[in-house]
Amino acid sequence: MTSIEKLKKFLGWRSTPKPHITLNDEFYSHLAPFRFPLILTVLIMLLGTIGYMVIDHFPLMDAIYQTGITFTTVGFGEIRPISDMGRIFTITLIIFGFIVFSVAVGIIAEVVKKGDFQKTVKERKMLYEIARLKQHFVVCYHNEFTIQVTKQLRANHIPFVVVDPRDDMEEIAKKYHYPYFVTAEPHTEAGILKSHLSSAKGVITLADNVADNIATIASARLYENEIGRKRKFLIIANAKSNEDDQKLLKLGADKVVTATKLMAERINAMAARPDMENLLQEFLYKKDTPLDLEEAKVSKTSWLVLKKIRAARFRDIANVTIIGIRQKDGKFIPMPKGDTIIMPESRLLLIGTEDGIRHAKKIIRKKEKPDELKYI
Repeated sequence: MTSIEKLKKFLGWRSTPKPHITLNDEFYSHLAPFRFPLILTVLIMLLGTIGYMVIDHFPLMDAIYQTGITFTTVGFGEIRPISDMGRIFTITLIIFGFIVFSVAVGIIAEVVKKGDFQKTVKERKMLYEIARLKQHFVVCYHNEFTIQVTKQLRANHIPFVVVDPRDDMEEIAKKYHYPYFVTAEPHTEAGILKSHLSSAKGVITLADNVADNIATIASARLYENEIGRKRKFLIIANAKSNEDDQKLLKLGADKVVTATKLMAERINAMAARPDMENLLQEFLYKKDTPLDLEEAKVSKTSWLVLKKIRAARFRDIANVTIIGIRQKDGKFIPMPKGDTIIMPESRLLLIGTEDGIRHAKKIIRKKEKPDELKYI
């Protein structure tokens, strides 16, 4: 580490992260047409300076200045007396200056008219902004599901990038308030690199057909192995049928949501336990709620194994309530009573504040019963 790098680290300075694809080649290719008038400008300035020095014996700085004000036709006049030959030379410079200026204006107008340069500049700026994101979600494909999902992500202040190959993604992003977007197929190298998947928390693929979801999941898992990522991407996908659900899970998706199944479960919950459904709707699905809902696994070595729920005293110690237990065999016990036995490798469904749940998990992980249980 160099002394400059050490100083930056000491001062807390961080270098701006660069995107995997910078679009520098495309950016500079749009500037290529400006090279010709720029070269002409330099040549005319050089020839003009030499001309004034040779014809009227101007000093170097006076020759450069006279060439500049003549070439640009600003009309400042002569800074020194000029001979007849010098005046003819000046007229020639003015004509060439007008020609070069006209060519430059024509090139600028043509570049602006095409719009490719502005588009590249906007995309390049977007890629640099995306590169600064950490633990964001890459949301693949724009549709009605995407609109609703991104609303929830924005409400919970979770950063995300929408990736879709549509040509009108800029207009769509403005309409539906997507802060970051990439115009590319999500499963391609361009889509993966432009969305900066390497620093993302995971992928949410919401394609209308299962083939696109399969391609996205496979690409994400391959890229995960390629970069040697220690923590796997969280991949969430949607499916239209139970067959597609199982297929996507086998291919590497962590969670698969089937719209019809999800709707049926919610309606069933409303009909069977409307009070519980209202509680979840009121406290868990709102962005300003202080409550959280998490599962905690009870290992074989935990002191809670074969103890009754009331022995944990989660409600007294951490203001956390156990609202369900999922046994190792998959059986689920909703709203368990205090004398329910906690079996090894079962999962406790905890509801409470984030700090409270964190404290309860520490208690669960202990091998022996704590001598003192401190309130938080």
